[in-house]
Amino acid sequence: MPNLIKDRAIAIDRWTLLKDATGPEVLTAIPGKNLIVPLRFWQDYAIELEGYAGDIGIWLDSDETVSEIGDLLSEFPLIALNFPVFADGRSYSNARELRERFAYAGEIRAIGDVLRDQLYYMSRCGFDAFSLRHDQDPDRCIAALDDFTTGYQATVAEPIPLFRRR
Repeated sequence: MPNLIKDRAIAIDRWTLLKDATGPEVLTAIPGKNLIVPLRFWQDYAIELEGYAGDIGIWLDSDETVSEIGDLLSEFPLIALNFPVFADGRSYSNARELRERFAYAGEIRAIGDVLRDQLYYMSRCGFDAFSLRHDQDPDRCIAALDDFTTGYQATVAEPIPLFRRR
Protein backbone atom coordinates (compact mmCIF):
# COMPACT_ATOMS: atom_id res chain seq x y z
CA MET A 1 0.00 0.00 0.00
CA PRO A 2 1.46 3.41 -0.93
CA ASN A 3 2.26 5.58 2.03
CA LEU A 4 3.42 8.79 0.38
CA ILE A 5 1.23 11.81 -0.12
CA LYS A 6 2.74 14.53 -2.27
CA ASP A 7 0.97 17.68 -3.42
CA ARG A 8 -2.33 16.40 -1.96
CA ALA A 9 -2.29 13.08 -3.87
CA ILE A 10 -1.03 9.53 -3.35
CA ALA A 11 2.34 9.28 -5.04
CA ILE A 12 4.98 6.73 -5.89
CA ASP A 13 8.04 7.25 -3.73
CA ARG A 14 11.07 7.64 -5.98
CA TRP A 15 13.43 8.17 -3.04
CA THR A 16 15.24 5.71 -0.76
CA LEU A 17 15.63 6.76 2.86
CA LEU A 18 18.99 5.72 4.31
CA LYS A 19 18.19 5.45 8.01
CA ASP A 20 21.06 3.24 9.07
CA ALA A 21 23.80 4.34 6.69
CA THR A 22 27.14 3.78 8.36
CA GLY A 23 29.60 4.51 5.59
CA PRO A 24 30.03 5.40 1.93
CA GLU A 25 30.00 1.71 0.91
CA VAL A 26 26.20 1.94 0.86
CA LEU A 27 26.48 4.17 -2.22
CA THR A 28 27.91 1.33 -4.29
CA ALA A 29 25.21 -1.07 -3.06
CA ILE A 30 22.39 1.06 -4.52
CA PRO A 31 23.90 2.97 -7.45
CA GLY A 32 21.84 5.61 -9.22
CA LYS A 33 18.87 5.69 -6.81
CA ASN A 34 17.63 8.96 -5.37
CA LEU A 35 18.78 8.94 -1.75
CA ILE A 36 17.67 10.77 1.36
CA VAL A 37 20.69 10.72 3.66
CA PRO A 38 21.00 11.74 7.31
CA LEU A 39 22.62 15.11 7.98
CA ARG A 40 25.63 13.50 9.70
CA PHE A 41 26.17 11.12 6.76
CA TRP A 42 26.11 14.06 4.35
CA GLN A 43 28.57 16.00 6.50
CA ASP A 44 30.94 13.03 6.90
CA TYR A 45 30.86 11.81 3.27
CA ALA A 46 30.28 14.94 1.20
CA ILE A 47 33.16 14.10 -1.16
CA GLU A 48 31.85 10.60 -1.87
CA LEU A 49 28.35 11.98 -2.46
CA GLU A 50 29.59 14.48 -5.07
CA GLY A 51 30.17 11.73 -7.60
CA TYR A 52 26.97 9.83 -6.90
CA ALA A 53 24.77 9.28 -9.99
CA GLY A 54 21.35 9.76 -8.33
CA ASP A 55 19.83 12.79 -6.64
CA ILE A 56 20.65 13.44 -3.00
CA GLY A 57 18.16 14.73 -0.44
CA ILE A 58 18.91 15.30 3.20
CA TRP A 59 16.98 14.53 6.34
CA LEU A 60 17.13 16.26 9.66
CA ASP A 61 16.22 14.71 12.97
CA SER A 62 14.10 16.84 15.25
CA ASP A 63 17.15 17.84 17.31
CA GLU A 64 18.99 19.18 14.23
CA THR A 65 18.47 22.59 12.68
CA VAL A 66 18.26 23.91 9.15
CA SER A 67 21.21 26.22 9.81
CA GLU A 68 23.47 23.14 10.00
CA ILE A 69 23.08 22.77 6.23
CA GLY A 70 24.11 26.37 5.65
CA ASP A 71 24.21 27.99 2.22
CA LEU A 72 23.86 24.66 0.41
CA LEU A 73 20.09 24.31 0.96
CA SER A 74 19.25 25.09 -2.66
CA GLU A 75 21.37 22.13 -3.82
CA PHE A 76 18.89 19.66 -2.33
CA PRO A 77 15.69 18.89 -4.28
CA LEU A 78 14.21 17.35 -1.12
CA ILE A 79 14.61 17.91 2.60
CA ALA A 80 12.99 15.37 4.92
CA LEU A 81 12.19 16.35 8.48
CA ASN A 82 11.84 13.56 11.01
CA PHE A 83 9.11 13.17 13.61
CA PRO A 84 10.58 10.47 15.89
CA VAL A 85 7.37 10.42 17.96
CA PHE A 86 3.97 12.04 17.52
CA ALA A 87 4.52 14.44 20.42
CA ASP A 88 7.84 15.86 19.11
CA GLY A 89 6.93 19.00 17.15
CA ARG A 90 10.37 20.51 16.58
CA SER A 91 10.28 19.65 12.86
CA TYR A 92 7.33 22.02 12.40
CA SER A 93 9.71 24.88 13.20
CA ASN A 94 12.31 23.60 10.75
CA ALA A 95 9.73 23.43 7.95
CA ARG A 96 8.54 26.95 8.59
CA GLU A 97 12.11 28.23 8.76
CA LEU A 98 12.94 26.54 5.45
CA ARG A 99 10.03 28.23 3.68
CA GLU A 100 10.05 31.65 5.34
CA ARG A 101 13.63 32.42 6.29
CA PHE A 102 15.49 30.51 3.59
CA ALA A 103 12.82 30.66 0.82
CA TYR A 104 13.37 26.96 0.15
CA ALA A 105 11.29 25.96 -2.89
CA GLY A 106 12.03 22.22 -3.00
CA GLU A 107 10.06 19.37 -1.48
CA ILE A 108 9.77 19.31 2.31
CA ARG A 109 8.78 15.80 3.38
CA ALA A 110 7.55 14.70 6.82
CA ILE A 111 8.97 11.31 7.82
CA GLY A 112 8.78 9.16 10.92
CA ASP A 113 5.69 9.04 13.14
CA VAL A 114 3.47 10.91 10.65
CA LEU A 115 -0.24 10.59 11.45
CA ARG A 116 -3.48 11.85 9.93
CA ASP A 117 -4.09 14.29 12.80
CA GLN A 118 -0.89 16.20 11.99
CA LEU A 119 -1.20 16.69 8.23
CA TYR A 120 -3.31 19.86 8.17
CA TYR A 121 -0.92 21.60 10.55
CA MET A 122 2.16 20.29 8.76
CA SER A 123 0.89 21.66 5.46
CA ARG A 124 0.37 25.07 7.03
CA CYS A 125 4.05 25.07 8.10
CA GLY A 126 5.33 24.31 4.61
CA PHE A 127 5.35 20.53 4.25
CA ASP A 128 4.20 19.38 0.81
CA ALA A 129 4.94 15.65 1.11
CA PHE A 130 4.13 13.17 3.87
CA SER A 131 5.59 9.70 4.30
CA LEU A 132 2.82 8.19 6.41
CA ARG A 133 3.25 5.71 9.20
CA HIS A 134 2.43 2.19 7.94
CA ASP A 135 -0.96 2.01 9.70
CA GLN A 136 -2.35 5.24 8.21
CA ASP A 137 -4.94 5.20 5.40
CA PRO A 138 -3.68 7.50 2.61
CA ASP A 139 -7.19 8.45 1.41
CA ARG A 140 -8.28 9.47 4.90
CA CYS A 141 -5.03 11.37 5.29
CA ILE A 142 -5.60 13.35 2.11
CA ALA A 143 -9.04 14.27 3.43
CA ALA A 144 -7.38 15.54 6.62
CA LEU A 145 -5.74 18.33 4.63
CA ASP A 146 -9.21 19.89 4.40
CA ASP A 147 -10.28 19.32 8.02
CA PHE A 148 -10.50 23.06 8.60
CA THR A 149 -11.59 25.80 6.21
CA THR A 150 -9.41 28.51 7.73
CA GLY A 151 -6.88 29.13 10.46
CA TYR A 152 -6.55 32.01 12.88
CA GLN A 153 -2.80 32.49 12.87
CA ALA A 154 -0.45 33.46 10.08
CA THR A 155 1.36 30.53 8.50
CA VAL A 156 3.43 29.66 5.45
CA ALA A 157 0.19 28.68 3.69
CA GLU A 158 -1.65 31.88 4.72
CA PRO A 159 0.72 34.68 5.77
CA ILE A 160 -2.07 37.05 6.83
CA PRO A 161 -3.77 36.24 10.18
CA LEU A 162 -7.56 35.94 10.24
CA PHE A 163 -8.17 39.26 12.01
CA ARG A 164 -6.36 41.06 9.14
CA ARG A 165 -8.38 39.19 6.50
CA ARG A 166 -11.73 40.49 7.77
